[in-house]
Formats: sequence, C-alpha cells, structure tokens
Amino acid sequence: MHPLSFSHQSVPVFKMRALQLLVLLLSGLVGAQQQALMDYLERRLLAIEDRISLWHEQTSRYASELREFKQQMVAQLEGLDKNKEALRSELDTVGTRVDRVEREMDYLETQNGAQPCVDVDDKLVEQQVTVVKERNKAKYAKLTDCSDMISTIKAMKILKRVGGAKGMWTKDIGSATGKVYILNGTEDNTMYEFGTVREFTSSQGTSAANSVQLPSAWRGMGHAIYNNHLYYLKQGEEMKLIKFDLQKNIAVDSTVFPAKNQLPVYGLNPETFIDLAVDEEGLWAIYATQENERHISLAKIDHKTLDIEQMWDTPCVRENAEAAFVICGTIYVVYNSKLPSRSRIQCVFDVSDMVTNDDAPHVYFPKRYGTHASLKYNPVEQLLYAWDDGYQILYKLQMKKKLDV
Repeated sequence: MHPLSFSHQSVPVFKMRALQLLVLLLSGLVGAQQQALMDYLERRLLAIEDRISLWHEQTSRYASELREFKQQMVAQLEGLDKNKEALRSELDTVGTRVDRVEREMDYLETQNGAQPCVDVDDKLVEQQVTVVKERNKAKYAKLTDCSDMISTIKAMKILKRVGGAKGMWTKDIGSATGKVYILNGTEDNTMYEFGTVREFTSSQGTSAANSVQLPSAWRGMGHAIYNNHLYYLKQGEEMKLIKFDLQKNIAVDSTVFPAKNQLPVYGLNPETFIDLAVDEEGLWAIYATQENERHISLAKIDHKTLDIEQMWDTPCVRENAEAAFVICGTIYVVYNSKLPSRSRIQCVFDVSDMVTNDDAPHVYFPKRYGTHASLKYNPVEQLLYAWDDGYQILYKLQMKKKLDV
C-alpha cells in the first residue's frame, strides 16, 4: 500500500484527533483569557485596597487633627472666659473710679468757683444790671426783692418710687398746709393728695392718698400747685390752661394760652407743651412755638386772672432739653442726652438781665436713673421736687446772690 494512502478505518481516527486538538486549543485560549481577567481583577482589587488603606490613614490623621483642634479651641475659650471675667472686673473698677472722680469733681466745683479773667469795676456792674435788652421791650416789674440764684446742688434724697416713668410731684407752694400732690403719667384725670411728705414716704403706693378727680384729663407733666389751686394744661387740641380750686374741688377759671403753633417745649419730653413753674415772683409758663422753634420761650402769668403779663424769647435751645424751672425770675434749663447720662443746667436766662448765661455756673445733677420728667421748685424750702423714671427725688439747692456772680 502506498504510504500516503489511508484506509477507510483511519479517517475517523484522524478526525477525532483533530477535534481533540481543536478543543485543547480552544480550552487553552479560554484559560488564558480567564487568567488575564483574573489578573486584571486582582490588580484592581489591590488598587482599591491601597486606596482604602490611604483613606483610612487620612481619616485617622484628620480625626487626630480635629481632636487637637478641639482641645486648642476649648483651651482658647477657657482663656477668653478668664479674660472676660478679668475685663468685667476691670470695668467695674473703672466705673467705681469714674463715679468717685465725678463726685470729687462735683465737690471741687462747689468749693472752687470760676474766677473772673479780668477785674470789673463796681460802677460798670451796676450799669450792666440795669440795662434792658431790646427784645424785652419793657423792663420786668419785680414783685419782690429776690436776687438769689443757684450756686450748686447741696444734697439729694430719693424718697420712693411711685407710678410710671413720667409724672410730676410737688407741694402746695404758697400754702401752709404742707400737702403733697402726685400726678402720675402724661395724661389722666386723677390726682393723689397726701397730708405730708412723711405720710407720702411711709405709704404703700397711693392707697393711703386722697384721690382728687379733675374735670378733664391733663396733658404732659407741666402742672403747678400754688395757693390752694392746681394749674394744668387740658388734654385736647387747644392749649387751654385750667385753674382748679383744691379746697372746693371745682374748676374756677380757664383760658386759651395766647401763643400759636406751639411745639413741645423739651426735646427729651415731647409730651409737655407748656411747663408751668412757680417761684418767689409767682406763676410762669415755659413754652415753645414755631416762630422761634429752636428756642424756649418764657411768660409771666397772673395767677389770679390767668392773664399774660409779659413774654420773653430765651437763648436756650429745645434740643436735648429735659426740664426747666424758675428761681427769682431766672429760668434754668436742664439738659441731658437721648441715651441718659448726667443732667446738667446748661442754659440760664434772667428776665431782669442781672445774670447772663456766661456768668451762671453749669451745675451737674448727681447721676441717677434716666432723665427728669419734671422739676418743680419750692421757693420756701429751696428744694427741687424731681420725677426720674418713677422715682421721687428731692434736691437741696445752695443759693447765692446774683450780684456776687
């Protein structure tokens, strides 16, 4: 048989072997691909494990840094608390020192008056005090020989606290009864009457007082009590003054105040349009109008008839003014600030031209609660009856002669 020839039986064997070889070849290729895939997956898992390890390391480091930062912040906050307490203690000490310095300054002001820069001839002084200012038109006819003016505030006493932040209290000036009257608030029609100052201070509120019903509600805090009569501004559009008899409990007279376009007289107490004051000369009205809107005006009133005897324009401005009072024909305007500080007499006007604003001493009130809602002068006692944030205060004044300025 030829060597290249196959028998019929050898063909199937060849095919079987070829098929086996093909299967082996395919199996090898699949195995190689699987191995490559396994190697790739293994590399990716190793990379992920490396990243997870790195993240874990970074997280641990960040947590450690955060703990250290927290400890630093706690330490700094503790230090700030200590510094805050130290600063608060220092501020309290400084406040105490400032109060002491203010008291010492007040004392020095009372002990050492301002010395004149030049010598003034006595004859020239006599001529100056008799000069009549052009704006007054006519010389004021004094009813008394009073020539006192404030030198300083000698003492003060806080009696008690009754009522709201704003109101007025005073004695009956010109009467020997010694009764004390309380008008609480900026508008009401009930007045409280106490027999004496001692009775007022020892009472609980106004329960022991005699309630006086007025025929109409008042407006502001500018009331005055003089010779058994209450003088007050009626609540309403008209500036109507009411004269109320305290013995008969009836209104005996009234009049419309002869000034047009009126404004609140005090910048810090806008509820008061007319502030009635009493001194040795009688009854006065402190007011303001749009014609002279920046400044305060003054009028002398006949307490019997409510007629206006004379009117003046003063150089005292309304801005930051809180209250005023009159002593011997001289108006003293008290100023403060919108954020309450120390009240001070900063402007003085004398209707007799015996004292100029430059000559008068600038008197400071002891620092108290806020701003004065009202200040009422008692010429018999030489006391100021003050209402400060609901507290009733007495100021004892030390006087001197106007010619000694």
